[in-house]
This record gives sequence, C-alpha cells and structure tokens, in this order.
Amino acid sequence: MTFKEQIQQGIPSVLPQPKQYETSINHAPKRKEILTDEEKKLALQNALRYFEPKHHAELVPEFKNELETYGRIYMYRFRPDYEMKARPISEYPGKSEQAKAIMLMIQNNLDYAVAQHPHELITYGGNGAVFSNWAQYLLTMKYLSEMTEEQTLVMYSGHPMGLFPSHKEAPRVVVTNGMVIPNYSKPDDWERMNALGVSQYGQMTAGSYMYIGPQGIVHGTTITVLNGFRKIKKSPSGGLFVTSGLGGMSGAQPKAGTIAGCVTVCAEVNPKITKIRHEQGWIHEIIEDLNALVTRVKTALESKEVVSIAYLGNVVDVWEKFDQENLHIDLGSDQTSLHNPWAGGYYPTGFTFEESNEMMANNPEQFKVEVQKTLRRHAAAINKHTDKGTYFFDYGNAFLLEASRAGADVMNPNPTLGREFKYPSYVQDIMGPMCFDYGFGPFRWVCASGNPEDLAKTDKIACDVLEEMMKNSPIEIQQQMADNIQWIKGAQENKLVVGSQARILYADAEGRVKIAEAFNEAIANGEIGYVVLGRDHHDVSGTDSPYRETSNIYDGSRFTSDMAIHNVIGDSFRGATWVSIHNGGGVGWGEVINGGFGMVLDGSTEASKRLEMMLFWDVNNGISRRSWARNEGAVFAIKRAMENQPLLKVTLPNIVEEGLLDF
Repeated sequence: MTFKEQIQQGIPSVLPQPKQYETSINHAPKRKEILTDEEKKLALQNALRYFEPKHHAELVPEFKNELETYGRIYMYRFRPDYEMKARPISEYPGKSEQAKAIMLMIQNNLDYAVAQHPHELITYGGNGAVFSNWAQYLLTMKYLSEMTEEQTLVMYSGHPMGLFPSHKEAPRVVVTNGMVIPNYSKPDDWERMNALGVSQYGQMTAGSYMYIGPQGIVHGTTITVLNGFRKIKKSPSGGLFVTSGLGGMSGAQPKAGTIAGCVTVCAEVNPKITKIRHEQGWIHEIIEDLNALVTRVKTALESKEVVSIAYLGNVVDVWEKFDQENLHIDLGSDQTSLHNPWAGGYYPTGFTFEESNEMMANNPEQFKVEVQKTLRRHAAAINKHTDKGTYFFDYGNAFLLEASRAGADVMNPNPTLGREFKYPSYVQDIMGPMCFDYGFGPFRWVCASGNPEDLAKTDKIACDVLEEMMKNSPIEIQQQMADNIQWIKGAQENKLVVGSQARILYADAEGRVKIAEAFNEAIANGEIGYVVLGRDHHDVSGTDSPYRETSNIYDGSRFTSDMAIHNVIGDSFRGATWVSIHNGGGVGWGEVINGGFGMVLDGSTEASKRLEMMLFWDVNNGISRRSWARNEGAVFAIKRAMENQPLLKVTLPNIVEEGLLDF
C-alpha cells in the first residue's frame, strides 16, 4: 500500500503482525499500577471498542500484557510501518488543504527527532501525548483524509469522536485534553483515567499538534537568559548558567545559552535523550565525571568560551559539587518535568537511571520519598549558591511548588500575595513585565511545503517587517523589537530546525498580523507555499497558570481561567483552523488551563481577513486581563491598541491613591 492508501485505510480490517519492542527507542517509563481488577477489565473493554469483535479474542491477551507491563494500552501492533515525519502538504490524501496541514502537524509531533517517547505517542514533558494509543492516531488520520470544508472533527482527549457537519468558516478540528471535573484533577486521577483510556495529558503543544521541537522554547529561553544577565548587570560572556533537563522543551536550554553567549551546564539523567541532543547539535559536550566537569567549566569561564555542556547525572550533585569547589554560578534554574514528579519527570539522586525506573514502577511510595528527599537537597544546595550571589528563577516547571510540598526551604520569610516563594518565577521578573504585558509572545509558523528555501524566505519577510516596524515603535518596546530582529537574523546559522521547517519569534499583535499578512501575500504571489501559523500556549493570553504564565497577576485572579477559555472561544469564531483547550501543561494536571490554535494561510483574501481578526483578539484578550490587574506595561499596551483600533473598547482600572488604604 502507498502512504496515502495507508492513511485512508485507518484501522485495518486485517490485523497487522505484532511489532517487536524496539529497545533503541527512548520509551516512556512504566506507569504505576493504579487500576483495580474491575477497572483493568474496563480498560480492556475501552481499548477493544476500536476493533471489530472478530479480533477481540486475539487482542485481549496482548492488550492485557501491555497494561500489566507498561501501565497503559498503547496498541504497539498498530504502529504504522511508514516513516513518521512531516511530509510536504502535497503528499497527504484529502479533500481539504486545511486538513492536510493538520495531518502534517500531527506527524511532526510524532517524528522520532522531535518526540520524546514516539512509540508511546508522547511528544514531550514525560506525559505530553498526541494520542493515548495507535488506534486513535489511525482513525484521526483517516477522518482528516475524508474531511470536507463543511465538516469539523471533534477530539476528546486523543479520541476522535467523529466528523460533524459545520461550515467553511468553522474550525476544522476542535481539541480538548484532560478537561475533567475540577474535583478530579489530582495526579492519581490522571493516572487512573489515562490507564482507562478515557483522558490524556496534552501538555501544551503536544495534544494540540503545534510542537516544533526544542526550537519552540529556544527563543523564549534565550530572551530569559539575556534578560537574566541584564538583571544582574553582567554580560553573558564569561558567565555561567546552570540548569537541568534535556527532554522535550527543556532540551532548548543549552542552545539558548549558546545563543546568549554564556557557559551552560545542563544536567540530565537519561543517557538516550542526552545522546540525541548531542547528535542534534543542541549540546557541545557530554561529561559524566564531576571533577572533570569542574575543570572544564573553570577553563571555559577563564577563556570566556561559549560552550554548552551536558552533565550525564543528577543536577543536585552538580549544585553541591560547585558549592564545594566555590565555583560561582551567575544564573540558575531547573526545567525537569516536575509537573509529573512521580512518573519520570524528576529523578532522585543516589540511584542509577534504571534503579529509579524500577522503583517508580514497583515501589512508587518509596520513589516518592526519595524524590522529595532529593528536592530538599536540591533546594538546600541552591540556597547556598544564592547566598553567594547566584540569581535563581523557577522556570515554570513546578520546581518551587513541588519543593515546597516536599518541605524544602523555598518559602519567602516575608510573603506577599503572589510572592509566596523565596525565588521568583521567570514570568514574574522577566517574561511577564518585559514581554507578556506588552503583548510580546511566541509566534510560530511552519512551511507546509517542507522546503527549507521557503523557511529562508519567511525568515527574511519577518525580519523586514520587524525592522520597518521598529522605525516607529515606542521606546517601551524597543528592546523587545531589537532582540527579535537579532534572533531572526541568526536563526539560519543557529540551525534550529528539528522536524518540520518551522520558526518562532516573539511578536506583539501588530507584529503577528503584519508578518502573517506578508506571508499570505507571498503565498498569493506564488513565492512560497502554504504556511501554518500557531503559537506556544505559553503566551500573553493562551494560558491561566498561577505559578507560571499568570504569576505576575497580583489582583487575586491568578487562580481563575476565564482568560484561557475565552481565548479559545474567541479564536474559534474569528477564523482559527483548529483550536485546543487543555487541563495541565508544564506545571501539572489540575494546576493550569491552557489553549492554543493553528491557522492555515493559503494566500486567499479570506485568510487575510481571518488572520487579522483572530490574531488581534488572541493577543489583546490577554493584555486586557493583565491591564485590569493593574500591570503598568499592559495598561500602556491596551491604550495603544485602542488608539489603533477604534472598535476596541476595554475597561481600564482606576488606581487607588497610595496611602489611602493604610489602616
């Protein structure tokens, strides 16, 4: 069968032969056993409903074995034989070009070079899934190949509920992930529902088909590192940045440190993912010995070398060793998947990677004890460095939250609302006031042709637009404009592409609209092929996350999620090609609600109208909320937006006179 025929086939009527478990692939750890015997039968019933009854007897023992061995039913047998990667849009079968673009994005999320655990359909974050099993993938791709522009595909946590009649202006796909009743958002609730096959953790851009590999966060991390050094009034040259995590999003950190121009040490316990990042060029060197690491870092700092070093081991050992050696760390953070601390997101020190995985699966209570013990040591070591002048920030991975739950010394001795922890979230001190409040956030695009020449052309188009805008931009956003122009000019030489021909930069609503309009015009003129627009949910208005995206909201509303819900509703009727809303993300199940979109540009006048209407809302919804919280930058930004768009009328806050409430 050809690739197109395999897509159109969906779930095969004749069972394929069982697949051999490939040990060379980076696999998800075994999930803890959480189902009762009755629930295990229910999980099997749920899995078997994808298949004709004549196949059930053969599949029952196989699926039962997967559930017992891995804690999930992945249906490995049904994993396709074709190479999993984003193909040029022309290679996909279908009646809708928009649907073909979505197939491209789904396959990119599962590309072996992109996905963290590709055979388990997990893109990043340890549990950020595109689908829960391979039957869902096959059925979804079949539906997309059949879809017309008078239909919408409805996705329930990885399950394709079906194609429903709609209209041309409606989204082609509407995605929800993990949208459970609020009282059932504890970690074990996810474990149980995921094992039953009825809900999944979509992370942010995994389950919404908009992940573009580590590049997706390289830009934001670069901006964070640059502004971190600006905060301590030091040049990155000759400076040291220490962090951990080389998995999905976290793999961006060493590349960002290199672009910023410092020495980066990033610890990782998983040898497979460390090897992959080294082969991809995202890290320069791998060191396994702490003494050798100290010597190498000292040499690099003395010569002001720009180098990224992966330490294959636990980051706690690095913090403690550098303290013993009195090796000064300028910037420190952590980007392990602590939203998922009990299922592979964070590993205890004192055990090998294999020992930890065994404990996680077979003695989860002891694993939790060891993780929390390590978190206390981790925080204690960080505290020693910050006492010596290190600037440490929480990278929105729930490090401080989980450390506090473990009893670590991370609480602010003089807490205020929103500043309960000893250290700030990077959004509180850097990304929030410097970027999000002014409307600057991640703007992504993917060249659907798969042609690197198209990407180079879009880079130039975006750069030209930003340079022209900067001539008349207000002083308040000059730094943001300059950083992004520098970024896009260096994008090609920094070799950021992993998987699809994609790019990211930070732009405000005006910048996003103008860049998108320029792309659409270039498509109409035949200069480039179709372009898929999107963003990370980590943005101005896509996400309500009290310890990350909205951590610099101090009016008491940071635990509400009206903004994220309205974001997706508004994007839906303003022209998005697909929309998604998730419970969970980088900080954990039950800790965040986040929404995203995808939009296909085809060069039409209709696309031009949609992009202007939708992108304007997608940003200014969040600026409005931030201005109502009395954030100065957001008040400035929304007033400017109202001046430029007479139809925009936003309720502005009145500021209480200082001293009036002193009672």
